[in-house]
Amino acid sequence: MTSSDRLREKVRAAVVRREELGQQLASPEVIADPERLKELAREHSGLERMAEVGSELLKLDDELQQARELSETADDQDLRELARADAAELEIRISQLEAEAREALAPKDPLDDRAAVIEIRAGTGGDEAGLFAADLYRMYTRYAEKHGWKVELLSTSEGTLGGVKEVVFVVRGKNVYGTLRNESGVHRVQRVPETESQGRIHTSAATVAVLPEAEEVDVEIKPEELKIDVYRSSGPGGQSVNTTDSAVRITHVPTGLVVTCQDEKSQHKNKARALTVLRSRLLDLRVAEQESERAAERRTQVGTGDRSAKIRTYNFPQSRVTDHRISLTLHRLPEIMDGDLDDLLRELRLARREERLSA
Repeated sequence: MTSSDRLREKVRAAVVRREELGQQLASPEVIADPERLKELAREHSGLERMAEVGSELLKLDDELQQARELSETADDQDLRELARADAAELEIRISQLEAEAREALAPKDPLDDRAAVIEIRAGTGGDEAGLFAADLYRMYTRYAEKHGWKVELLSTSEGTLGGVKEVVFVVRGKNVYGTLRNESGVHRVQRVPETESQGRIHTSAATVAVLPEAEEVDVEIKPEELKIDVYRSSGPGGQSVNTTDSAVRITHVPTGLVVTCQDEKSQHKNKARALTVLRSRLLDLRVAEQESERAAERRTQVGTGDRSAKIRTYNFPQSRVTDHRISLTLHRLPEIMDGDLDDLLRELRLARREERLSA
């Protein structure tokens, strides 16, 4: 049996299993048992993507077989040529679906279904780095909008010329962290800044950190481990935002992590938001340690979460985006900056899957 045959066996099993689960979820016995209902609903949801891809794959398999037969048996020459063209297109689409099916069948990280806390900070490059950080924020929010995800801004620190020094936000939706987790690292931009009168290309950078949103049960934070300072907000505000001591700075003494939040008028809301980010950072530390251990001998190390590693270059003069971890170059920079990240993120997930399977 070939690997393609084994894949289709698994696909058929997933499609059948999801149909069985759908019937069980509608039964009075399961509805009356909340724990059982939750368990089956989780499994049913987990098979959704596999069932969608699998159903289309099996359908196109049948269409390909028919097209091949027609290309050999049809009496009309034009009809045979048309069938050959259809078969060629179907083979390309089936190859894509096979890759998606293998991805869907890969073991899932339990954190993949979490929301993601994303931190973007301007790096080297002065004002241009701040403008690029703002561009990245727009890129991710546009991507979230296209997928129907919700974005909640947690904290901002504005820069000059419309840029940002730092922006922290949470994205909620289906499989958000699993989709975006590989975006952590240094993003580099090469372009001519608006402030450059000589037309010279500058290189600037911004860092992105994608953290799984942590729940209280994930990370235990003892009150005695926290140093909490309150102070007056700075920057644009009004209506008590920067006239009262509403800003909050939380220091986690054991790790030295510091989180600040000042965007809300309420000190309590700022504290709650800061704790959300702190929990996620602590959980991410634990995940990053585990990933680094598993990736010690890997070649690409897609999933190490190393914030200092240059992962991607956005070259504006050549309309080129290159991901250095998987040596992938796409000449679609305007679309990518507008949130069209699906192709790029899919290739990264496939590379991560291969690493996990080989670890």
